[in-house]
Amino acid sequence: MSRYYSYINSAKEIIAAYSGAEPFASHLKKQFAANKKFGSKDRKQISQLCYCYFRLGNSLPEFTVEEKLLAGLFLCNRSSNDLLKHLKPEWNDVIETAFESKLQMMKRDVNASTVFPFTGELSAGIDVDEFAFSHLQQPDLFLRIRPGRKETVLHQLKAAAVSFQMQGDTTIVLLNATKIEELIMLNKDAVVQDYSSQRVGELLLNLKPQTLNPKPSVWDCCAASGGKSIMAKDILGDIDLTVTDVRESILINLKKRFAEAGIKNYNSKVVDLSNSPLTIHYSPFDLILADVPCSGSGTWGRTPEQLSFFNNGSIETYSALQRKICFNAITKLKPGGYFLYITCSVFKKENEENVQWLQNELKLQLIKQELLIGYTIKADTMFAALLQKPE
Repeated sequence: MSRYYSYINSAKEIIAAYSGAEPFASHLKKQFAANKKFGSKDRKQISQLCYCYFRLGNSLPEFTVEEKLLAGLFLCNRSSNDLLKHLKPEWNDVIETAFESKLQMMKRDVNASTVFPFTGELSAGIDVDEFAFSHLQQPDLFLRIRPGRKETVLHQLKAAAVSFQMQGDTTIVLLNATKIEELIMLNKDAVVQDYSSQRVGELLLNLKPQTLNPKPSVWDCCAASGGKSIMAKDILGDIDLTVTDVRESILINLKKRFAEAGIKNYNSKVVDLSNSPLTIHYSPFDLILADVPCSGSGTWGRTPEQLSFFNNGSIETYSALQRKICFNAITKLKPGGYFLYITCSVFKKENEENVQWLQNELKLQLIKQELLIGYTIKADTMFAALLQKPE
């Protein structure tokens, strides 16, 4: 029994020491590194306690931290748990019952606005309750199979007896904890990419071949680790690729990932588009991918600490930053060229309102925009818009 109280106390200490200044995963890793007594099973249980606590957002303010830790474990899980079995056996006995029934048993109210406090900022088309309560469960892990590699990937997963599902023809769904890097050749055969992020690629099917060069010039202007670039190459074929990001360390990781993906010929440069346009002498691009820095609010199922630590005022800050980046990037878009605007946000100021600004202020023509809902299938929710510069 003392072991389970030790888990509770350790989780309380880790949460108390967390300020929100870094991702909770990084904080947790540091805490475990500083305390070597925890084995892998201990770390797993303490991590689960902490994440379930954060998944409740600002709910149950009348609870102590210990009470909220146990409530989170109860409300966010549907299978028996050793800790609850010993500390709250009456809850563990009904762990498989529906969320609403659990709340009735606890005689407590947990609603959408206490889990997700920013419901008034949401993009149109989001089911507020379903979206908010989706944060109570961990999203799945998604792979995108690269062209010609499906048979290889499926063979490797089946040989390893890994449980998986297919979502469409090229998307694999796995449990989030799957050690996929031990099973397949990542980036060469398949890339880790959320389902909604994969669906962004569907907008590229709206490009008209007659407006592109035989070898289209593509600029991934906020490239991060290069997932969108790899997808663009897989969809468009032979492209003349340029990648930039404000962070040099990110481009170092991108270089490694591109090598694994077999992408050799590309241009790479550190560029801060929030301050100035691309200064190197490139010809205007056929296509610019702008997966802009954002609140990440569509991915908080993976980082639920943001439900408690995100500052509402940051939405306006991100929106303004996105406009600066777009303004500077579009100077390198050729007449008739395409601009793919992407966020992993659910906030209208970062999504529809910025696309309207792109049309009004930068005179781009909207071809298609889409809110890519993932909360119904344990995926991220994203937003993407394809626009074109007039000839």
